[in-house]
Amino acid sequence: MTVTQVDDDVDNLTLTLVADFTAPVEGVWQLWADPRLLERWWGPPSYPATFEEHDLTPGGGVKYHMTGPEGEKYGGWWRISSVTPPTALEFTDGFSDQEGRPDPEMPTTSVRMTLTALEGGTRMELRSVFDTREQREQLAGMGMVAGLSLSVGQMDAVLAG
Repeated sequence: MTVTQVDDDVDNLTLTLVADFTAPVEGVWQLWADPRLLERWWGPPSYPATFEEHDLTPGGGVKYHMTGPEGEKYGGWWRISSVTPPTALEFTDGFSDQEGRPDPEMPTTSVRMTLTALEGGTRMELRSVFDTREQREQLAGMGMVAGLSLSVGQMDAVLAG
């Protein structure tokens, strides 16, 4: 499996996921940079994502929704703060309401994704930072840890083409 480590640090309000791939950095970067490739792995297998907007520039944004097994839709958005192709992406990740607008009642996380070349492949570190312990608990209760691991676990198949 792709995911090699998950560190859910309750005291420091962080969730860090590490995954190793046999693909080069540029190939793994494309899984973030190309919305059609991103759709193939973002979201657990039974909740595939559809990306409606995808602007990976500082100040840009991403808008998507995941569709559940019964057809229910769950919206999400990213606000891009920093991009260093092909090695780093930083964004705020949040939930959308039924009209696709950011939902102020739901927590957001600050996310930093980094790609590092390894001999024979790439290491991806995905670090989410929560504002409060309550927000962390709310997202953990919604299955964030398992969902993120399942999502990233699909990346190898997309890289294999």
